[in-house]
Amino acid sequence: MSKTIAVVNQKGGVGKTTTTINLATALSAVGKKVLIIDLDPQGNATTGLGKTDKKGIIGSYESLIGRVEFHKAYQETSIPNLYLMPASVNLSGAEIELINIKGRETLLSHLLATIKTFDYIFIDCPPSLGLLTLNALVAADRVLIPLQCEFYALEGLSQMLYTLSQVRKNLNPGLELQGVLLTMFDSRSNLSTQVANDVRYHLQDKVFKTQIPRNIRVAEAPSFGKPAIVYDLQCQGSQAYIQLAKEILSQEGGLAA
Repeated sequence: MSKTIAVVNQKGGVGKTTTTINLATALSAVGKKVLIIDLDPQGNATTGLGKTDKKGIIGSYESLIGRVEFHKAYQETSIPNLYLMPASVNLSGAEIELINIKGRETLLSHLLATIKTFDYIFIDCPPSLGLLTLNALVAADRVLIPLQCEFYALEGLSQMLYTLSQVRKNLNPGLELQGVLLTMFDSRSNLSTQVANDVRYHLQDKVFKTQIPRNIRVAEAPSFGKPAIVYDLQCQGSQAYIQLAKEILSQEGGLAA
């Protein structure tokens, strides 16, 4: 069965989309069939995979509102084994349109139940805890939280973990924390080191061993419509995401880290 992972943080700019794209690419490179669902109205995952022309696009919005069948709303990418359900600006109105629908928080969960062809499904969530993110959390088996190594990130993490506990209690009792991923880590910064140490002290084995360094090549890649792993395989950021994929496969018993 597919393993569905929601990549979530209510704070923007922490590396959610970068993590989604590069982790999915790394897993597809070892033969896993992977789907990315872009659930963010900004559509950064869509752009980051080379889909810059979003006019008339069919994707997550059309699927959620029932305009198209789920399997018709995703498409192949240029990367073997990697598929994308794109997002368009139409998704920005989805929360308002869906608010009066019965069972609105379980729409994505029901849609995912109709497919069994992927090894991994990643849901790239918007930087908020609204209805779209709630749909992702209800549909997911696991949650991956990218956490930028800065002081204010710790407050947001506490709120995020509380939200997960409430979703688990009321809507999705099988939801688990896959792990917290430290992103934009700068080994030259005392603050980065302090934040990393604090998070590891409090969450222990719920924090991935892999840390994603601050890396210019990773930051450049989306402007070329490519994952960093494709844009520059040898850069530190790409190698870190490859190591993260190995760590996740190791958790699943699929590969030694």
